[in-house]
Amino acid sequence: MNVQEVEDYYGLSVCRRQDLVVERGQGVWVWDQDGRQILDFTSGWGVTCLGHSHPVMVNTIAEQSVKVMQNPNSGFTYSPARAALMKELAKVLPEGLSKMWFANSGAEANDAALKLARKVTGRQAVVSIGGAFHGRTLATLSASGGSDNAARYLPRLPDHRFAELNNSEELEQLIDSSVAAVIVELVQGEGGVRSLTSDYINTLQEKCKQHGCLLIVDEVQTGFCRTGHFFACDRFALTPDMMTLGKGIAGGLPFAALVMRPEIAVRVQLGDHGGTYCGNPLVSAVAAAVVKYLREEQVSRRVATLSERALADLKRLKQQYPDLIQEVRGEGLLLALQLTASVDVWTFSEQCLDQGLLVTPTRNGVVRLIPSLLITNDEWQQGVGLLELALGNLWAQGQWASMRSA
Repeated sequence: MNVQEVEDYYGLSVCRRQDLVVERGQGVWVWDQDGRQILDFTSGWGVTCLGHSHPVMVNTIAEQSVKVMQNPNSGFTYSPARAALMKELAKVLPEGLSKMWFANSGAEANDAALKLARKVTGRQAVVSIGGAFHGRTLATLSASGGSDNAARYLPRLPDHRFAELNNSEELEQLIDSSVAAVIVELVQGEGGVRSLTSDYINTLQEKCKQHGCLLIVDEVQTGFCRTGHFFACDRFALTPDMMTLGKGIAGGLPFAALVMRPEIAVRVQLGDHGGTYCGNPLVSAVAAAVVKYLREEQVSRRVATLSERALADLKRLKQQYPDLIQEVRGEGLLLALQLTASVDVWTFSEQCLDQGLLVTPTRNGVVRLIPSLLITNDEWQQGVGLLELALGNLWAQGQWASMRSA
């Protein structure tokens, strides 16, 4: 059996697959088994922020792997690699967030935040935003308002409430003294790259402060320069009570973090949380190197600059193909094409792959474009050209008139 046959036979089918076997990657490019070069506008769903096989990561893995890769974690032993990461994060985190716990995925970090918020407040209710996605554990699915997956696992955990995106009046009605925490993405990723407004965020802060609720900001997808700021919080000068981090934190290796205010951390007791692999030395060392690189190279600035051009290019495509593209959205290099109701999002993504471009089709007819933060202007223009070819082929073949399947 070939690679695809082996995975199809033995693997649990939890995700619709692209017809692509990725053999290797370098920068913004991946190659299949036949040596075909493909421009990657997924970054492993926002993970490979420095691109594939960046020397900073490759060298750090080599150096740390001959020292120690795993030892008892979650604070059972001390680690120079973990300490180095803590110092790097302390240089970039919003002021006031100084206590850290490391995990292996964004869902794990969000799950821990919800669990500890209930513990330290003594309350049960959680407020989330419609369209949000916080992970696939039972707790994070329960907090994901709009996820198709959540509906498959009803009933949700009790006392979860959902506010309409940017509806401040409804938000005010939902937050009261029974609420332990409100968890939000400042830019919804899986929800179609939709941003919270400044007014909505102000209302959110005021109501949380009024009722003593913890504000948890999920920066798993938006953190580490993805939106043109080191964290999306920075744009609003916002310091939440807790913040969750993941994806780009380690440039492609599984890692995440929960950070919080020290006055909350003092209420977390020994044994309240933990994990075997949490903060393992190998990935801690890589994460420290990635965070240092992003800070020293001022990557957020280059992302903000390129974002202006990227959005202008995508809006030009919308004007060129108004029957195919309904809207362009984005912050930094977290970008989305909202396709029109008659366009099949998977057909479009397959057209892109045929042209040599890998994109992420999501629910509600949205295609996410999440290239490496280090993509060059020339590479971006190549990607725009491939998008244009895919749109042109879709139009010429009449496939845009099919019913949307996702």
